[in-house]
Amino acid sequence: MAKFHKQIDKPLGQILVERGVINNTQLQQALEAQKHGGGLVGEVIVELGFAKEEDIAYCLSLQFGYPYLSLENYEISQEIIKIIPKNVATHYCLVPIDKIGNTLTVAMANPLNIQAIEDLEDITHCDIQIFVSTPSDIRGSIEKFSDK
Repeated sequence: MAKFHKQIDKPLGQILVERGVINNTQLQQALEAQKHGGGLVGEVIVELGFAKEEDIAYCLSLQFGYPYLSLENYEISQEIIKIIPKNVATHYCLVPIDKIGNTLTVAMANPLNIQAIEDLEDITHCDIQIFVSTPSDIRGSIEKFSDK
């Protein structure tokens, strides 16, 4: 099972403020909106228009030490894309990008989704290596490569 060790022991919102992506007022508005509507704080911040998906993904990668990968120009082979069923990839907002030996590398929007990682391990019988990417990039890659 995957274990998460924060590289930076601060909440995502605080990292976004410290990096100048959002200000304290925006963070408080996002936390209030999250309290009422639910969801992940990063998603709420994007929905409110305070930051871009790339900003959130980059700060998540800093927070947890996972590398950030833009999938915009990334080519994924049919052999790799077929490792994970499209419905699973869509449900968890992730996409396989490479496999070396028994290690499957995936790009995920939410690298903290332990259930997703456990399911991938069960489905693929592989160790899972994580990269962080944006939900839009992942959805685009799923559509672009799984329908070929």
